[in-house]
Amino acid sequence: MDNKSLNSELLLASERGDLIGIENLLNDGASVDYKDADGRTALMAATQKNQVAAAKKLIDAGSDVNTRDITQLTPFIASAANGFYEITRLMIAAGADLKSVNRFGGTALLPSSEKGYLKTVQVCIDAGVPVNHANNLGWSALLESVILGNGGRLYSDIIQTLVDAGADVNLPDRDGKSSIQHAVELKQDKVLKILRKEYKEENEAIIKAKDLAKNDQYEEAIAEINKSVETANMNLDLIYYKGYFLQELKKFEEALQEYNEALALDPNDLDFYFYTANCYRLWKKPKEALNEYDKACRLDPNETFYRYHKSNYLRELGRHTEAVDEMDKLLALQPHRYDFSFHKANSLRSLGKHEEAIAAIENAIAHDSTNPLYHLHKEQSLELLKKAK
Repeated sequence: MDNKSLNSELLLASERGDLIGIENLLNDGASVDYKDADGRTALMAATQKNQVAAAKKLIDAGSDVNTRDITQLTPFIASAANGFYEITRLMIAAGADLKSVNRFGGTALLPSSEKGYLKTVQVCIDAGVPVNHANNLGWSALLESVILGNGGRLYSDIIQTLVDAGADVNLPDRDGKSSIQHAVELKQDKVLKILRKEYKEENEAIIKAKDLAKNDQYEEAIAEINKSVETANMNLDLIYYKGYFLQELKKFEEALQEYNEALALDPNDLDFYFYTANCYRLWKKPKEALNEYDKACRLDPNETFYRYHKSNYLRELGRHTEAVDEMDKLLALQPHRYDFSFHKANSLRSLGKHEEAIAAIENAIAHDSTNPLYHLHKEQSLELLKKAK
């Protein structure tokens, strides 16, 4: 087998998590930092499939955790953006650049905050990723978790974690609005109390369980919840935390049982559809995850939160045509959201529809003409359009 074939096989083995195959291919001469046409190394391939043992093997073999693919994404930021905190920890231990940013100017902390990956947020903060860094859209991790969150249990915990780490609640976005102002506009009452440092958790079992979970003591955290249930009526918050801790233990079926029990008790608490979707995502069941987003959208079709996160997931899956459809629906609901136009443009560019991508990014520029990120992406799309013709 020639070197090119060895290198290609290494990427495939890494995606599968085939440890013996990785070792044999490296011994036969495959390059640990070979890049395919998309600029992906074997480490990036393993990271995108959450193959923890394979990622460790490649890092131990000397793979660069900071190398970039053609979209300027590093394995380190990719692990955080997908909530794969075990790999994120490995990357940090291997010397990941904590201040590195993606093509949107965001550190590893921003996408993990945006997408609702609490444990990854904690890992990034503990490692020293700057908490008040703002991306090229003018959003910090705190702003993203307020604007793109829904003020529910999970996002409240993320926001509390960021505030405890020193996140600036008065830091303005490009429109001059702070996290507090956004929380007021979005009617996120609990978040507003957290931002103003007026919120205090009153359930002792939840307080103890969350402290245990910070140290990965999830079994002990579940035991605290169970003890509370024995002496009090089960409520939705207790069900949520038990489900979340089970999910972190990769006991996905049991976690889903808890979330579905909550929905049986209160079918109007749509937050639990987001939790079930996240659970299926981590379980690598995309069909089921997308179905959970759709359930929430059908029950609350004017709610942008679920549709936005569905579109995010579609982009991660490389299903850009469907992602564009979701963005069009979002723009119909909120035409002033130029960030939606920006994401739509990126999916169109991935589909090779450069003229449509330019039109979408021009819509974003019309709302924020001074944003250099939008102009850069327009220039890149124009260049791609020239090459295509």
